[in-house]
Amino acid sequence: MSSMTRGIDAYRRTEAQSASPMQLIVMLYDGALRFLSEAKAAQVVGDMPRRAHALRRVAAILAECHSTLDLERGGAVAAELDRLYSYMSTRLIDITVKRDATAIDEIHTLMTPLRNAWSEAATQGVISASAAAAPPPAAGQVAARP
Repeated sequence: MSSMTRGIDAYRRTEAQSASPMQLIVMLYDGALRFLSEAKAAQVVGDMPRRAHALRRVAAILAECHSTLDLERGGAVAAELDRLYSYMSTRLIDITVKRDATAIDEIHTLMTPLRNAWSEAATQGVISASAAAAPPPAAGQVAARP
């Protein structure tokens, strides 16, 4: 590992440790979108090991987002996100099993508005720091565990 790579890793760890829960969610979505783009680029040039690695990273991020949902307190928003995360996970499998090249773009398209909603909420302070893993819930609802 080069000194530059170690420096970047240290910066990312510091950034993650100092981020609010909402900013962490935005970082997760940013990472997933970045890995989806990497997977698509790898697919275009036929680099299947690189594509597989990027898709595993997306799957791990989706699993993390999914695991933070609180379906009891989150109401309809959490339930809808549960369905959406499950669907995106299934589409990730379709990329490999069914060789469905359109799934990468579909997941990217589904994830982008979620990322943007969290980013806007984090910037405006719409949600308390204890909410995470879903776009801003309706008034009176908590969409995720603190």
